[in-house]
Amino acid sequence: MNKHVKNLTPETTDLSRRSFLVGTAATGLVLGYAGSGIDQALAAPAPANFEPSVWYAIAPDGLVTVTCGKADMGQHVASTMAQIVAEELGANWKDMRVQLASNDPKFNDPVLGAQITGGSWSTMMNFDAMSRAGAAGRIALTEAAAASMGVPAGELVVRDSRISHPKSKKSMSFAEVVKSGKATKTFTADDLKAIKLKSPDQYTMIGVSVPQLDIPLKVNGTAKYGIDVMLPGMVHGALVTPPVRYGATVKSVDDSAAKKVPGFIKAVTLDDKTTTTTGWVVAVANTYANAKKAAAALKIDYDGGPNAKLSSESLLTEAKRLQGLSDSGQFFVKDGDPNAAFGTAAKVLEAEYTTNINIHAPMEPMNATAEFKGDILHIYSGNQFATRSGAIAAGAAGIDPKFVVMHQMWLGGGFGRRLDADMMVPAVQAAKAVGKPVKVIYTRENDMTMDFSRPLTYQKVKAGVDGDGKLVALSHDVVSAWPTQRWGIPDFLSPSVDKKGPLDAFTVNGSDFFYTVPNHYVRAIKNEMAHNATPSGQLRSVAPGWTFWAVESMVDEIAHATGKDPALLRVELLDGKGKNDGGAQRLRNTLLAAMGLAGYGTKKLPKGEGMGVACVSSQERATASWTACVAHVAVAPSGEVTVKKLTVATDVGTQVNPDGIRAQVEGAALWGMSLALFEKATLKDGGIEQTNFDSYTPLRMSQLPEVAVNVIANGEKATGVGEPAVTVVAPAIGNAVFNAVGARVRGLPITAEAVKAAMKA
Repeated sequence: MNKHVKNLTPETTDLSRRSFLVGTAATGLVLGYAGSGIDQALAAPAPANFEPSVWYAIAPDGLVTVTCGKADMGQHVASTMAQIVAEELGANWKDMRVQLASNDPKFNDPVLGAQITGGSWSTMMNFDAMSRAGAAGRIALTEAAAASMGVPAGELVVRDSRISHPKSKKSMSFAEVVKSGKATKTFTADDLKAIKLKSPDQYTMIGVSVPQLDIPLKVNGTAKYGIDVMLPGMVHGALVTPPVRYGATVKSVDDSAAKKVPGFIKAVTLDDKTTTTTGWVVAVANTYANAKKAAAALKIDYDGGPNAKLSSESLLTEAKRLQGLSDSGQFFVKDGDPNAAFGTAAKVLEAEYTTNINIHAPMEPMNATAEFKGDILHIYSGNQFATRSGAIAAGAAGIDPKFVVMHQMWLGGGFGRRLDADMMVPAVQAAKAVGKPVKVIYTRENDMTMDFSRPLTYQKVKAGVDGDGKLVALSHDVVSAWPTQRWGIPDFLSPSVDKKGPLDAFTVNGSDFFYTVPNHYVRAIKNEMAHNATPSGQLRSVAPGWTFWAVESMVDEIAHATGKDPALLRVELLDGKGKNDGGAQRLRNTLLAAMGLAGYGTKKLPKGEGMGVACVSSQERATASWTACVAHVAVAPSGEVTVKKLTVATDVGTQVNPDGIRAQVEGAALWGMSLALFEKATLKDGGIEQTNFDSYTPLRMSQLPEVAVNVIANGEKATGVGEPAVTVVAPAIGNAVFNAVGARVRGLPITAEAVKAAMKA
């Protein structure tokens, strides 16, 4: 166990600096804010409103508007935050409303001290803060109502936006209390901490599947996405990107043909000091259609740069070379002495596991609109990391970050893609060049070929068992690009246990599992070649999407090599000893729940069919949701895999909205299946070959299996649900394929060709 890794948990994280440093290869950028009152969408409410917290306000008509500091990309996190507030506030759900926060530092995450949406952290890290905000409002309203009614505050009951005194039968609505102007109580941080919150048995709102507040807005069109932004005098930009993903430079631009396009204004070659982009040109015109025509007419000469000849094969070859070096990488886990244990083991197994480049491809392509108003730069875009993105936009503009105002929009999908700010750079530099607001919309081809993708990974796992078939040693090397290090934020890196410097724990999380293995090493190795050629990002599930692919596949391989049932071996390994106490038991119970729901081991399956299991502690060890999957597959003689059913059980502690959680788990499981069987991008001559959905082929509706979900809510602290189920599906499918036809596939995606080849091996 890596006891020294800094985990992003409420107990250990300190990222509360008002200014957030973003380092890049070229420059350091600090985020500021130009002040309130600039963002019209979040203008200061009327004085008559009651604002017990920065996170919500109650209007004189009794409507409660919660400001969500998280990006809402379809996971309904804004409604979740509102539901947590409503529980402690005592508000009626019909009175709740939501809006999205700007980048004003007052909206920074209560725990992280930054505005970031990822890691399945939102509910788990904000549940307490939003609960206390709601409780503070209830206390203030109660005391004001008590003064107005002339009764003791302790005798009042708050429910459904009404404060009642049962003895006298007097009551006041929230609206009446706010109108009275007597709700003026304020709370210090110590006051908030001292508030006694409800216990789970007192909940009337938490655990109820109330309607999601954003759905009506999205149905009637009032919810505005970045792609919907229209500003007076706005013009449009269309990108021309180089054939090389990263490192190319523009040698010359011939715009003579573009000048013949009606409405063409200018071709702007990006000079991106933040190094987010290289070799990009944006064609600016009066309409998006004309901008695309002008972009197509530009003749650009490139220098392909140092990565122009690289391929996926190059990256994999380099990864294998690095893994073979005894001194490469840093240790993430260093328990016992696996090498010594291998020497005395009765049996030693070794295997290599790989994953390919994967693309986010949200339905709303990347976009941003930039407008300069005097000294202030306004950015309109849907973004998952406003703190960093505001700094990137400032760097692109060459201005102080305190003069950047970001207008958060609803996101048409994010999945980690909108943690990056590349879409803002061309909008900002084009707007500065032409002196008008500019909206840039990526084509699907731009979006795919310039994605900050999930990195290609190579993992070498070695396991040793004793004469009784007990796992006594495991070494695990993980080689990949380091997406989080690319951000240049020291607080997001972790110290290595061998004190060789910081490592990117977001490339190895999950390898520090809850199985009891006395001798356990995990080495994180940075593939510098992949890091430079394919600047990677965080794709839904991040490292556990590949580390658990290796770990859970190897556990199955150990089970078959020792003649044990794979599920029962996991139960044996999840004994809860030492550091694994608590977590192992919850994971074991989740595995048993999934097995029971799936009927694992209780029925004879037809020839060519099999069930496989996997269980994971995603996302990170300290912020885990305990998740297990049983996959039921059928494998044809051709090697084609059909998933008949996925059974997923997940322990989320406290569930806020059961329907929302089930939807997230179902979506995550299907995303995991898509990565497991269908999705693959490849690098050739420095560029991504797949440019649209005809060549990058995620799961289609016709391929959906039956999905059964068991949500375990036991009153423990709320955990995340957006990503964990992604990580458990691929190994469960791989293990099911082996049980069906004896074919062990160790690379994702699991293609028919790979299965057939393994069947013959």
